[in-house]
Amino acid sequence: MVIALWSIPVLIAAWFSWRYAWWRPTVDTHYPRILMYHMITDPVAGARFNGLRVSPSRFEQQLRWLRDNGWQGFTVSELVDRGADLPDKAVAITFDDGYADNATQALPLLQRYGYKATLYLVIDRHDRDWSRSRKAHHDGDELKAVPKLSDEQVEALLASGYFELGAHTLTHANFLNLDDAALQRELTESKHQLEQRFAVPVRSFAYPFGLYRPGQVALVKEAGYDNAVTVREAADDPASWEPLELARIKISGRDSMLAFRQRMRTGRRGV
Repeated sequence: MVIALWSIPVLIAAWFSWRYAWWRPTVDTHYPRILMYHMITDPVAGARFNGLRVSPSRFEQQLRWLRDNGWQGFTVSELVDRGADLPDKAVAITFDDGYADNATQALPLLQRYGYKATLYLVIDRHDRDWSRSRKAHHDGDELKAVPKLSDEQVEALLASGYFELGAHTLTHANFLNLDDAALQRELTESKHQLEQRFAVPVRSFAYPFGLYRPGQVALVKEAGYDNAVTVREAADDPASWEPLELARIKISGRDSMLAFRQRMRTGRRGV
């Protein structure tokens, strides 16, 4: 197939528009941004889940950009408590699952730039790969080999004053496969065990894989959580928040800084 020279700039412009969705409107900066991370570590050649790996250097670039552009950091529970009284440019950083690099890599950078975070911790996290609970063909055990936070590291995160502890169930279960009794156990036992082990209140919850049925939100509330985060991408008006279904913006290890700035501007990824 022969491509005319004149069409190359058109194709590049079309790809750029598709990749970065520059045409999306800017979301009011009074609408807080809740950012979703997993690992702060360098990518692994040929790995399936490099989207979950944000390099330490890129994470530092992102934190520096947030600071230089006036974004103020909060935990998720602090966002919910403040609600419509939040200042302009409020941001909450979240980490899902409980990877060891959250302590070794993320914490020093958060301290350097003055940002808090909320950690959503899986109880049964060691030597496990839960990705197949969502997609059966994810059978390479890649996440099983990734070091997870020890209890001592979690204690250090909490003692730093930079982390809020939230729950992410006992086993990172897929809610779509659970009956109400099993779901209640995942919700209540994970909260109870975290509060007993770390002697802190656990108010916040993250839905594993972001998957749940609408009727299950009530069970999250019954389990004692007053806020919860999803993987729905948006930056919502705090005056009309549903505190048990908060939107987040996924930050991928494949993102350039341009992509990061676009997500902060629009509350969403590219197309």
